[in-house]
Amino acid sequence: MSTTVYVALGANLNEPVQQIQDAVLALKKIALDAIVNVSPLYRSVPMGDVEQPDYVNGVARFNTDLAPIALLDALQAIENTQGRVREIRWGPRTLDLDILLYGTQIIDEPRLSVPHYGMKQRSFVLIPLADINQQLILPCSTELKSLITREMRAELIQI
Repeated sequence: MSTTVYVALGANLNEPVQQIQDAVLALKKIALDAIVNVSPLYRSVPMGDVEQPDYVNGVARFNTDLAPIALLDALQAIENTQGRVREIRWGPRTLDLDILLYGTQIIDEPRLSVPHYGMKQRSFVLIPLADINQQLILPCSTELKSLITREMRAELIQI
């Protein structure tokens, strides 16, 4: 059975735009029909207190027949292939791939929470998500466009 998923894309080390482009190519290998829709990319200020370069962020949408944990494993394999090291929470990274939405499912497992726990407050997620599907309604019945503020739009720079 096919499920539409939305995945956040982020990188701030080792040529971040190229890291995301390489990740999209890898996503095409796990997407049904090798079709991946990708938002424009944005530059954003890092979260947390760790000194690091700005991020490049976007969102990808594709259909998959992978179960949620299998998709998580596939995304983490892509991150690892591209040199992801998990040392510091909210630290710099070559690539970060997070499952934002898995169809309309709400998932709460030790390794995976969907919808992604912080997506409603993060401009670098909401804006690219709206670029792909402005009419999206989240599993909690919230309209995506109702979450986006003028201030959020001002935080990001499209690249």
